[in-house]
Amino acid sequence: MNGPYETTEPTERQIERLLGRALNSFDLPDTLIERLHGALAHASTLTSAHHGAGLHRELYRHTYLLTDSSALTVWELVHNACRDGAQVHELYTEEADARLAASRLAPGGKAGTGPGGDSTADFGAGGFGAEFTLLGSLLVTPAATPQRMYVADNSPDHARRVLRRAENPDRPGEGTARQLRTAFAHHIAQVYGKQCQIDGKSVGFTLYEHAFLLIDGSETSLWEVEHTATPDRRHMCEVYEEESAAREAMRVRSRVGPQG
Repeated sequence: MNGPYETTEPTERQIERLLGRALNSFDLPDTLIERLHGALAHASTLTSAHHGAGLHRELYRHTYLLTDSSALTVWELVHNACRDGAQVHELYTEEADARLAASRLAPGGKAGTGPGGDSTADFGAGGFGAEFTLLGSLLVTPAATPQRMYVADNSPDHARRVLRRAENPDRPGEGTARQLRTAFAHHIAQVYGKQCQIDGKSVGFTLYEHAFLLIDGSETSLWEVEHTATPDRRHMCEVYEEESAAREAMRVRSRVGPQG
């Protein structure tokens, strides 16, 4: 069979293993299970991974070719965030749900206590005190570099989309864009996440590293800050070439807070 669908392992056997190892397979709709069992071929792709601070987290996309020539996709989240550190598999029908579940993971089964968690620090109104000092130290302290797992998945287009959504005036320029056109693989990791109260308003900050492997074997990264420190609390994206610049931008935004 031509195309991206894999036939090295029988699709029926792959589906049995996928459903058998997922802790939440009973949550999947019966209609989806029935459609899966009629699949002719499949393809699996690692779409993101984070290995660091004791947490291993990977997200896979499994796509199936059905008898009516349509395609069905399920998302598998693999992690070791349970208390005993054992590897856990979870299945989702929507990518957004899988990524939300991944963002809530932390080592030891304590959701919200590490990068990407939902922990909240209350800064109060009018003054930040010790809590702001703590946030400041988190923002300027580089995180441990995770093990990168590069995936070849139209990386130049991924870089173009990251740069296109950047709203900061000091975003990377044409030279960086031109260099990233030679990327043939990339890796995405969330390295910081925080929800907090600033001047009585809820503000969220998330820092992502988009690492790219270039055709000459070198590596380069874009650092993307997503935050809601805006007047109407909408999501805003800023992109930087250096992690230190991205963390400084978060520090400044957290100090100023949303206006209006």
